[in-house]
Amino acid sequence: MKIRPLMVKQLTIVLLAIVPTAHAAPVSFNDAWHTVVTTNDGLAADRASVEQAQYMQDAAKDLYLPKVTVGANYTRLDHDIKLSPSDVFSSMPASNTEIGKIINNIVSNSQLNSAFTSTISDRDVFTSSIRAIWPIFTGGRINAAQDIAQGKTDQAKYMLAMQQQAKFEDLSRFYFGVVLAKNVLQTRTEVENGLKRHYQHAVKLEQQGQIARVERLQAQVAYDKAKVERQSSLRDLEIAQVALTQLLKQSTPVTPSTGLFINNSLPPMSAFVDKTLATYPGLHILDAKRKQAGGLIDVEKGKYYPEVYLYGDYNLHDSGSLAATMAPDWAVGVGVSVPLIDNSGRSGKLSAAHSMVTQVNHLQAQAQQDLTVLVEKTYREATQALEEYNGLASSLALANENSVLREKAFGQGLSTSLDVVDAELFVASIKTQRLAAAYQYVACLTRLLAISGEMNTFKNYQQYQGIEVKL
Repeated sequence: MKIRPLMVKQLTIVLLAIVPTAHAAPVSFNDAWHTVVTTNDGLAADRASVEQAQYMQDAAKDLYLPKVTVGANYTRLDHDIKLSPSDVFSSMPASNTEIGKIINNIVSNSQLNSAFTSTISDRDVFTSSIRAIWPIFTGGRINAAQDIAQGKTDQAKYMLAMQQQAKFEDLSRFYFGVVLAKNVLQTRTEVENGLKRHYQHAVKLEQQGQIARVERLQAQVAYDKAKVERQSSLRDLEIAQVALTQLLKQSTPVTPSTGLFINNSLPPMSAFVDKTLATYPGLHILDAKRKQAGGLIDVEKGKYYPEVYLYGDYNLHDSGSLAATMAPDWAVGVGVSVPLIDNSGRSGKLSAAHSMVTQVNHLQAQAQQDLTVLVEKTYREATQALEEYNGLASSLALANENSVLREKAFGQGLSTSLDVVDAELFVASIKTQRLAAAYQYVACLTRLLAISGEMNTFKNYQQYQGIEVKL
């Protein structure tokens, strides 16, 4: 979909409206990075994810503790449970003998039964007790659950570190994007001022009859075009400031105080590669996933082992019936549960867990290869940017000298207005090209430092070893 010029203009107006007219104090790159770390909502969400994983890990430690519950039961029976002498004697083995028959005849007397019948339990039964179950062997499943929880915590921590690296690159792109836009605006302003002087000079020469009208018109067109490009550069700067201001969550436009810089040289490429492969959070995330997969293997293996547990029960309240009085107040014991047939699909899940380990191994090997390529590519791009910046120094000196000579020659009638304009624009193009090379170098450097976990050394490259880029 093509964006119409009107839409671009409207979008620019909306973005500019976000930025207040007040200006904040200049902010260094290090201060801006501190602001991002402390105020960015995305990083705050990742820190909350780490806390959540840590709480879940603490919860997994409780699996070693016994489970103690307080329970109460109310039961409604069909009728009261009663025991009469006739019931007792009829249940005895001797009840079928001659002596038993005589005793049964005596006991069966209704008066004797009514006199000695006992209520074992009322039909309304209420009991309350404390129950405890303490697992002492679960086939390693508790340890496996804790390993999985530890793996998830590690994964959340490395995800946070990975997001910090991404935000560091974002800040570098936005921050130095503003610096680049500001320098480009300065270059365009210099071109505009130079072409303004040339136009004023051309007007005087035309009035004196030393140059033709077409020469003055060429100077005027170049000057008008320079004003348009300078205004466009101003809008680019304002839009870049909007992005940086929103990233830093400031209420006024952010003005960077750290300028573009270069270094004489970089450490060897192998140093960045080795450091990246040793510290990159993405690789450690895969290690955490492998740990979780190992825990799943142990969990599924544990389903083949018996469970051993201690249990106990203590009555807090009973109905006071004969049955409750005869029952013991407490009981303890050891239980064993041996799985014979399991319907949870443990064999399939065990195979799936092994496959997950294999998958993680392949992903890690591929990630190491991709990271190596990324570091080498970024390193070479940084080196190329340095070479381009340094190689254009002589071109800039030539362009400046040519611009001066063309202006003098124009005043003497030995050069055309078009020659002067071309010289001015050539100076601007070389300056802009050098600025772009410096920006590319800083962007590549910050990426190398981010993925190698050396973000804290940025100050060394910028403040202690850096060479400030000057127009």
